[in-house]
Amino acid sequence: MNNDKRQLVRLPSEGKVAGVCAGIAYHFNFEVWLVRIITLSAILLTGIFSVPLLLYIVAWVLLDKGETTPQHKPHELKTKVWQAGDSPKTAMKDVSTRFRNLELRLRRLEKHVTSDAFHLKREIDNL
Repeated sequence: MNNDKRQLVRLPSEGKVAGVCAGIAYHFNFEVWLVRIITLSAILLTGIFSVPLLLYIVAWVLLDKGETTPQHKPHELKTKVWQAGDSPKTAMKDVSTRFRNLELRLRRLEKHVTSDAFHLKREIDNL
């Protein structure tokens, strides 16, 4: 889990109904789809006029609206399936792309430094 303080709010811009499940998922660093499945299952399995539905409505009324938040920090890896973040495969692909770009930049720099024009300019500057 993250060390940053996350306030429990509704996220209507990221939610399907009122953003309650999205807010809970963000607060506890869970995947939103998992919180939605658990909530829907609890409502359906306990009856249409149930405690989970009542709790959802109460949370809808009581929780403040939050602003759209980033899903997770860059390169925050999930260690469990239900946690939010990048999968290791996605993070590895991103890191690989960054290293490939750095290598290309380094090759261009090395080509420039070893060129005759660079040596000539350096000799002229040393005069």
